[in-house]
Amino acid sequence: MLRFILLASFCMTCVTSVYGGTPIAVPDTMAERVKACTICHGAEDKVGRDAYYPRIAGKPQGYLVNQLRNFRDGRRYYQPMAILLENMSDEYLYEIAQYFSSLRLPYPAPEQIPMQSEEIELAEHLIYVGYPGRNIPACSACHGDVLMGIEPAIPGLLGLPRAYITAQLGGWRNGGSMRGQVPDCMSEIAKQLTDAEVNAIAKWLANQSASGEPRPFSTLLPELVHRCSQNIMANGSKE
Repeated sequence: MLRFILLASFCMTCVTSVYGGTPIAVPDTMAERVKACTICHGAEDKVGRDAYYPRIAGKPQGYLVNQLRNFRDGRRYYQPMAILLENMSDEYLYEIAQYFSSLRLPYPAPEQIPMQSEEIELAEHLIYVGYPGRNIPACSACHGDVLMGIEPAIPGLLGLPRAYITAQLGGWRNGGSMRGQVPDCMSEIAKQLTDAEVNAIAKWLANQSASGEPRPFSTLLPELVHRCSQNIMANGSKE
C-alpha cells in the first residue's frame, strides 16, 4: 500500500483527477511530480515527529544527488525513501536535485534552546576552531564560514532542528542504519565527539538564524578536499 501511495503521488506524466464529475487537468511540472517529497520535506516549519525530516530546499545540487543515489542504491537506509526512488534513473534524480537546490524559501525562526555559557564556548570552539589534536576539524572548515555549505556537495548546517542534527550525528557515531554502512569523513569525525560535544553543537546550530548562500568549492582547504574527496565527489557528477 505504501509503495502504491508514494508512486502514485510521484507520477511522472500529466494526469487528471475528478472532483464533482468534472475532470481537472494537473500540470506536468516538477512541482507536481515532487509532491511525494514535500509531504515530509515541506516548506512549513516542522515540529514534533516531523522535526526529523530535514529541509532540502536550497541545498547544493551535488549533495542532494548523492543522498538520492545513496537511498536508491542501498548505501543509506530508510524504507520509504528506498521505495520511492528504487526505479528512478540517474537523470531523473538530477532533475529532482536541481529543482530543490534552486528553491529559495524562507527559513523557519531559530529554536530557543537554553545553553550554559560553557556549552556555548564548547560549541563555538568546535564549530570555528576544532580540535586538530583529536583529528576534529572545525565545522566551518568544511561547511563554510557562514555554515551554509560548500558547492557542489557539502550541505549547510543552519535552519535544521536540534532533534535532526542530534540524530544524524548519533547515526554517524554509532553506525546506525539511517546513515548506511559506507565509511565517510563525517563518520570518522563524529566518532571522536563526546555526548556533551554533540549536544552542544546541536543546540548551538539550532539556535542560529540561517542566512547567506553556499560558498564555492575553491574556499575548501586542500587537506579537507583530500580528506573528504569521497563525499564531495562520489556520485556528485554525471561522469
